[in-house]
Amino acid sequence: MKQQTVMKLIISVLVLAVCTFCFFEIADNFNKAEIRHFDLPVIAYVQGFISDNMTSAMLVVTFLGSVKSVSAITLVIVLLLWIKRYRRLSIYLAVSVALGAGIFNRILKYIFKRQRPDIMRVVQETGYSFPSGHSMGSMILYGCLVFILFRIAKSGWSKVIGTVAAFALIVCIGISRIYLGVHYPSDVLGGYAAGLIWIIVSAAALIMIERKFRL
Repeated sequence: MKQQTVMKLIISVLVLAVCTFCFFEIADNFNKAEIRHFDLPVIAYVQGFISDNMTSAMLVVTFLGSVKSVSAITLVIVLLLWIKRYRRLSIYLAVSVALGAGIFNRILKYIFKRQRPDIMRVVQETGYSFPSGHSMGSMILYGCLVFILFRIAKSGWSKVIGTVAAFALIVCIGISRIYLGVHYPSDVLGGYAAGLIWIIVSAAALIMIERKFRL
C-alpha cells in the first residue's frame, strides 16, 4: 500500500511539473513566431471541416464546456453526492469547480490579456483568450468527476469507461473552440494544463485534510 502511495505521488508530481512547464512556455511565448507556427496550421486544418452539420454538432459540444453547462452539471452532481452521503466529495466538487473554473480562470485571463484570434469566427465571443475557459473548465469539472469516480466506484470497468468518456469529451470541447474560431490551439492547451494543475492541487488538498482530521 505504501509503495502504491509513493508511485501515485511521484506520478502526480511529474504531471504537475510537466503541466506547469507547458503552461508557462505557452504563456511566455504566445506572441512569438514558434507559437504562431503551431497555432495557425492547426486552426486551418480544423476549420477545413466547416459545414452546417459540423457546426451544429460543435455548438452542442462546446455548450458542454460553457459556464451554464458546467454550473448546471456541477450543481446536479453535488446534490447527488450529498444525498448519497458522499458529503466531503460533494463539497470538494463544488469548491474545486467554483474556484478553479470560475475565479482562477478569470484571474489568469486578466493576467495574460491575450486577444482572441483574428480569424474566421463561426460564433462571436468577448473577453480575453488565454487560457481557454471552456477547456480549463471542462478539464476541472470532468477531471474532478474522474477523481471522484475512482474514490467511490467498485467496478474497474466503470472507472475505465468513465475516464475514457471524460477524456474524449474534454478533447472534443477543446477542438470545438478552435473550430468555432474563438480560441487559438495554444489557448486550449494552456487551459488543459491549468485545469490539470488545479485538479492535482485540489485533490492533494482534500487528501491532506482527510488525513489531518482523520475524516
